[in-house]
Amino acid sequence: MSDDEREEKELDLTSPEVVTKYKGAAEIVNKALQLVVSECKPKAKIVDLCEKGDAFIKEQTGNMYKNVKKKIERGVAFPTCISVNNTVCHFSPLSNDETILEEGDMVKIDMGCHIDGFIAVVAHTHVVQGGPVTGRAADVLAAANTAAEVALRLVRPGRKNSDVTEAIQKVAAAYDCKIVEGVLSHQMKQFVIDGNKVVLSVSNPDTRVDDAEFEENEVYSVDIVTSTGEGKPKLLDEKQTTIYKRAVDKSYNLKMKASRFIFSEISQKFPIMPFTARDLEEKRARLGLVECVNHDLLQPYPVLHEKPGDLVAHIKFTVLLMPNGSDRITSHALQELSPAKTIDDEPEIKTWLALPVKTKKKGGGKKKKGKKGESSQADPMEGEPNVAES
Repeated sequence: MSDDEREEKELDLTSPEVVTKYKGAAEIVNKALQLVVSECKPKAKIVDLCEKGDAFIKEQTGNMYKNVKKKIERGVAFPTCISVNNTVCHFSPLSNDETILEEGDMVKIDMGCHIDGFIAVVAHTHVVQGGPVTGRAADVLAAANTAAEVALRLVRPGRKNSDVTEAIQKVAAAYDCKIVEGVLSHQMKQFVIDGNKVVLSVSNPDTRVDDAEFEENEVYSVDIVTSTGEGKPKLLDEKQTTIYKRAVDKSYNLKMKASRFIFSEISQKFPIMPFTARDLEEKRARLGLVECVNHDLLQPYPVLHEKPGDLVAHIKFTVLLMPNGSDRITSHALQELSPAKTIDDEPEIKTWLALPVKTKKKGGGKKKKGKKGESSQADPMEGEPNVAES
């Protein structure tokens, strides 16, 4: 066995320490999400919510592994984004932005945390209102939630990525909604938020991915985005982009002083994980980031939009493919939904939802120990398909 193979073997879910780090990151990001959801009220400034989410993750991770000899990287794995109504994703504005939430807004919260590069991500959709969510808002949220529940049961060893792609599109259609194109569910590894094994949201001739089979001890970020519109989002304004990730395999001699300054800051502070321009020295950032992006040193995460009036829902969770079944380690309970559409006449979807998430235990005390602390994290979404059917 080569050193590389040994290294990889030591750093997957066969190591109890790795599982602990994933679940530690998940516990923090679940609490950060809970905090942000509780602050989603009319007149709340979106940038304030983003900053609160990130600050909570930084504070909680900062309190861990303080006294270890070897420095353990930890903190934000994906900056908090708050995308409202027809905005699909990645809205995390600069500090001077005045955008606020309004009563009835459909708010998508997306965030990530890591401990030693082991990443837990989550996204959740919350409608700013009291009482049950009804009408098309309920349909699109139920579609996302039911699709997420089906995906949880199909992202399992022996299944193929194409099985998931086909299934989630059928679920969305049952609610007269569309799965949004261009969204990818990724395998995650240590310090890798977007691994090579992916699940396509919508298969079409323009977007192809390699066929892949899920395997035991893998970790996935399962990403479901549904829309009452066409599901073909557009980039309206590049200036809205504030989230970037360093492209570690690219190099270029930057010409502008501002670009060199900003790129040096990024390389020191955010060598691997996505970051927000809010965390950079802002005066030079806007100018310097453009040259970095133009020469592929940074990968931008663009803010995409459906048409005005469309509603978009987003649910994302992290799942560990353990020997005793799937452990969904990130989630948040949904509001009460009263959708107009149901899956009552969809036997195939009901069959998927009836599949078990856990397999029979194969013994081994260590596994049980990890699972016990996890169950409270996964419970909120476990029963949700019933809500979607009601």
